Amino acid sequence: MTTLYSEITSPLGPLLVTGRPSAGAPGGTAIASLSVPGQKNAPAVAPDWRRDTAAFAEAERQLTAYFAGESRDFRLEFAAEGTEFRRRVWDALDAIPYGATTTYGELAARIGASRAAVRAVGGAVGANPLLVLRPCHRVIGADGSLTGYAGGLDRKRALLALEGTGGAGGIGGTAGR
Repeated sequence: MTTLYSEITSPLGPLLVTGRPSAGAPGGTAIASLSVPGQKNAPAVAPDWRRDTAAFAEAERQLTAYFAGESRDFRLEFAAEGTEFRRRVWDALDAIPYGATTTYGELAARIGASRAAVRAVGGAVGANPLLVLRPCHRVIGADGSLTGYAGGLDRKRALLALEGTGGAGGIGGTAGR
């Protein structure tokens, strides 16, 4: 199957978005990944990928609305692949409401994982291929500290400030809402 890609301008820097054609998806493309430059484990454009800006127009529209504070969620089809455990963690991430945060321990409890599985939950959160779209930035340390974020802690702070849950400054220098 053909991998499509494009770059979307955002207050976090350029976003590399990848996906595959899907007749039922908004805009006709299911999103496989969304990443920022320097992100840990971010995909790199391969020679056989095809640039298709139009395929991601709906994703760009929704992201622009989110960054402008005009939208709180995304209505896109995702095509991210992962183990069953990772998919359970990612589903739990999707359930964290806009403007709220949770801890890794609370996330483990939500999926029925043992307290000893908190590290594995953290690994699944860190492997989230859908930065911003799947809100891994809403997961914080048990003591309330901002812990690791594949896109960098400055971006995590900016996203949390945008959503009104803390962070320093905000996206594009605006204060959190």
